[in-house]
Amino acid sequence: MTYLETLNWVAAIGWLGSILTVTTYAMNTMVPLRIFAIASSLAYLLYAYFLQLWPLLGMELALLPINCYRLWQIMSLRARVSQAKDGTADDFSVIKAYGKRRRITAGSMIFQRGDPVDKLYFIASGRVLIEEAGIEMSSGDIFGEIAFFTDAETRTATARCIEDGLVYEIDKTRFMRLQFEDPSFGLSVMRTVTRRLSNGAPRQSMA
Repeated sequence: MTYLETLNWVAAIGWLGSILTVTTYAMNTMVPLRIFAIASSLAYLLYAYFLQLWPLLGMELALLPINCYRLWQIMSLRARVSQAKDGTADDFSVIKAYGKRRRITAGSMIFQRGDPVDKLYFIASGRVLIEEAGIEMSSGDIFGEIAFFTDAETRTATARCIEDGLVYEIDKTRFMRLQFEDPSFGLSVMRTVTRRLSNGAPRQSMA
């Protein structure tokens, strides 16, 4: 291949990179956007290398791993959402990584009717009674979640510990962050709320 032919191929690669970049900006969903951005970076890497355009080469070397990582994040998120949809059991144990740990003793109140609604609780061990509804919660359950789905400012029931145990509590800010970082958690919460309402559970059961 002659020098002129080589230059023509290099120019073609440069044009390909330009076309892919323009296409990237035209995408309206994230997966194809990242794919085209990766392809664009690969084309520009070859173009910059052959023409010794070191600033362009450095920029694309930085952009390529960023776009690969973002694509991996999106695909992982999709997989987790699909897994959550197909799952039969709701797992709220992820709250342990975000929540504040709190030891509870038999007879103590976690909150009582009239208290501000500001936290969601996960029972790691022990049992909790929602007194007004006569509903008992045990290890693996959440309660107090209605606080994040209504405009209520006070609790509608009292939650009392009926045996020694451990709970984790998260506030609204952490709850929203957790839903963003782990969509399977958000789906599990929504399924739990829907299930309780569908079963005719009184509002007090969710406090």
